[in-house]
Amino acid sequence: MPEIQIRPVLPGDIAELIELDHSYSSDLVWQMDFKHDRLHGQINIAFRKVNLPRSVRHEVPRPPRTLADDWQRFSGMLVAAIEEQPVGYISILLDPITRAAWIPDLLVNRPLRRQGIGSALLLSAADWATTKDSRDMVLEIQPRNGPAIEMALKLGFEFCGYNDFYYPVNEIGLFFRKSF
Repeated sequence: MPEIQIRPVLPGDIAELIELDHSYSSDLVWQMDFKHDRLHGQINIAFRKVNLPRSVRHEVPRPPRTLADDWQRFSGMLVAAIEEQPVGYISILLDPITRAAWIPDLLVNRPLRRQGIGSALLLSAADWATTKDSRDMVLEIQPRNGPAIEMALKLGFEFCGYNDFYYPVNEIGLFFRKSF
């Protein structure tokens, strides 16, 4: 495989990034179990990995075309390129209060997935964030994006929370954190 270059996004990259395959397939989900015991004043929430009977294809929660408007609001955005051709990207939002680098988007074009490009983007984003005085990185992941969850866990990220209606389609957002 040719060498992967990670660099800051350029305005000319956006149209090419929008055209990448933003769907993903997964054969597992993280299912939430919620129990509210009013009598004892307890709320119990648990997530468990559930294997699906077959792989299911999903679209990312934010339409790719929003990149045309959103990319400039990010604190940083890096592109993975092979022979100058963009093949993936990561967007970074810095939270000055918590000093965390939030990752709302991480994408590698479908034919090149599971070859280390996503990991390279995450590591480069972590390096970039530390130069901006960040001390943590938080990934936002849909519970049905098994490959992204598995990558996060493999890279040492730990589950740190969720938001029940995080994504536009009222889907749960899972959060995974790693300190630098």
